[in-house]
Amino acid sequence: MVFFKHFVVPIFLLQSILIIFPHLIQPQDLSGFINIDCGSSEMSNYINKTMGISLSYLSDENYTDSGEKKVISQEYKDQMANEPQLWNVRSFPNGARNCYTVKPTRAQGTKYLIRATFLYGNYDNIDRPPTFDLYIGVDYWDTLSIENAWTPIRREIIYVLSSDRLHVCLVNTKNGAPFISTLELRPLADEIYQTKNGTFLKLRGRSDYSSSTDDEKLRYKDDIYDRLWRSRGRKEWSPFLTTSLSDVNSIEKGDYEVPFTVMNTAYTLDRNSTDDISIEWESMSSTERYFLYLHFAELEQLNENEKREFDIYVNDDEDSWYDNMSPEYLSGKAIQSTEGVEVEGGVKLSISLSKTKNSTLPPLINAMEIYMQKELSQKETNQMDEKAMWNVKEVYGLKRNWQGDPCNPGNFTWDGVGCDSNNSSNIVSLNLSSCELKGEIASSIANLTMLNNLDLSNNSLNGAVPEFLAQLSSLKFLNLKGNNLTGPIPDALLQRLKNNQLYLSFDANMNSSTPSPCSSCEKNKKKIVVPLVASLGVSLVIVFIIVSVIWIFKRRSRRPAAPKDLRG
Repeated sequence: MVFFKHFVVPIFLLQSILIIFPHLIQPQDLSGFINIDCGSSEMSNYINKTMGISLSYLSDENYTDSGEKKVISQEYKDQMANEPQLWNVRSFPNGARNCYTVKPTRAQGTKYLIRATFLYGNYDNIDRPPTFDLYIGVDYWDTLSIENAWTPIRREIIYVLSSDRLHVCLVNTKNGAPFISTLELRPLADEIYQTKNGTFLKLRGRSDYSSSTDDEKLRYKDDIYDRLWRSRGRKEWSPFLTTSLSDVNSIEKGDYEVPFTVMNTAYTLDRNSTDDISIEWESMSSTERYFLYLHFAELEQLNENEKREFDIYVNDDEDSWYDNMSPEYLSGKAIQSTEGVEVEGGVKLSISLSKTKNSTLPPLINAMEIYMQKELSQKETNQMDEKAMWNVKEVYGLKRNWQGDPCNPGNFTWDGVGCDSNNSSNIVSLNLSSCELKGEIASSIANLTMLNNLDLSNNSLNGAVPEFLAQLSSLKFLNLKGNNLTGPIPDALLQRLKNNQLYLSFDANMNSSTPSPCSSCEKNKKKIVVPLVASLGVSLVIVFIIVSVIWIFKRRSRRPAAPKDLRG
């Protein structure tokens, strides 16, 4: 049933009206939507029976190169009959960090709503839900503590792309194998959900204050951005306002494009009430900053002598957070906190709407969103270096643990990759020895401008040694031995070798006219040995002369005297 003021309208009547006016249910533009069904082996199309639309979910095979495809137990598939994208999961029993890498069609700097969904469904038949960490790029996003097999857990953020690649990573905390069911990206308009540089927004809750008490979910097609709204009606909340059927598509949505099906109901009080509307959010953190987005639209055509105006208070502060709010008739308006609010001295966040003295009607509220501001504390790898490494990975088909950001976080640096310990954003060493590389030396290595150590030894690389290696001004060590490379070695490299600016190791048979890797050593030996031999020769001649003179002198001194004349 749908409630309109004090009337109850059968749902079949509303359905009939929508059939008569089909333009009201035409799907919105899906441009830029990315839907990944994790663990699915083929592209799947499904009809969400509760929405009446078709969304195409792609297999995740092109977005990650690790993990195992699994299917949840049949009993949970039956429970999720309307959401077949949750029937599969990808599990990651091996590796400390496993990542999805997405290249959105929108440019760097685009703002995205990113949502990851997890339904355990006892896919591993051990009935032991895991706990693991979730990262966005190099930064911590959240810890997932899966409590049961049947409840989908959703985590959602608003994030501005800092490069042309987006990494969503699952980190094993040794409390069971991480897994994921779906990953969804929706581009947002630049002017909404403003974020400060170096931050992103993590969703705490999104509420549609409607007359339903069934915790119903609303999303695309009603919401052009596919935000997931939950009905937050309570039995004690009465009455609710709603538009008449003739106004079904006439509410101006405003910049935030809050859907009609959210804005056409609002929680209020009895017309003569002087009480405040009080909304409380439990289990909040005193260390977080919360950003509020309150959505309002007047649903009654007020008389000239009627006025609805109220002040908004947060955490029982004496000073109002927003003054003299007066919703416009059938026109959506969002009030947002630009600096965020804190929860002081407790774990409860309270919002009060208080009627002003000039108001003749009580406050109302249609919908509300709360986000937490999170810092992007880690530094990503230099973009040119990252692109170069991903190209190297694609050229040689490398897998290893090469997922996510190459350098950070530091305990997940790619195997064989060394990063600047002071900056942590530039790659300074690359060891691909014995990695079964085939083909020519990848040209993208030329973009690793801070590289000082490159080891490509013991592979099956062929072709000529490229000239660009000599242009890597920071390169101090280059090992090319054990490949099928052909000479000659570029003159610029040999010159750096002769100037003792580079240690260069290569196979001697690459080119007979090319000096061997130790040619500079041989020249140095000659420079030392020849003068040494000459010096020794001169010394021996001098010693020989001295010894000869001494010997002659001694021989003369020992000669007997001539006999005297004995004649008479």
